[in-house]
Amino acid sequence: MLVPPLAFLALAGLFWVGMNRKDPQALPSMLVGRAAPTVALIRLGDGAPFTDASLRDGKVKIVNFWASWCLPCRAEAGNLGKLAAQGVEIFGVNYKDKPGAALGFLAEVGDPYKAMGADPEGQMALNWGVYGVPENFVIDGQGKVILRFPGPITEDVLASTIEPALRKAAEN
Repeated sequence: MLVPPLAFLALAGLFWVGMNRKDPQALPSMLVGRAAPTVALIRLGDGAPFTDASLRDGKVKIVNFWASWCLPCRAEAGNLGKLAAQGVEIFGVNYKDKPGAALGFLAEVGDPYKAMGADPEGQMALNWGVYGVPENFVIDGQGKVILRFPGPITEDVLASTIEPALRKAAEN
């Protein structure tokens, strides 16, 4: 007779702890503060994919994992374009997508990428700890991960999370 009330209290306690986390969207990342993992991409479109050296060129940048079938990727496209127009270098990783669909998506929403490549099997995404797309990483000029942000870059996220991380990366 004591088991059901105790089970209920234990479950209620777990729910309470889960609901009172500081940031429920924050997913742990072992990469923050460390060198970005290896870049392993194939060509997508006309330009050559970016490389490990591209991430360590002395400039702050964003690595954006995206796909044409991803609705949140479509939602963040305008804000990525704004960042690119402000001079932020954005490197794109097309995740498990068909080349024609990916290039059509960029023709429709705009191409904010300094360089991009495809990750058709998702191996690079796995190495970077990507849970899903879109996912963005702010990288300092030495190739160190400053921020991992899962989900689309909205106006609020841009102001509260991405821009402060870009400033922090520039200070390194």
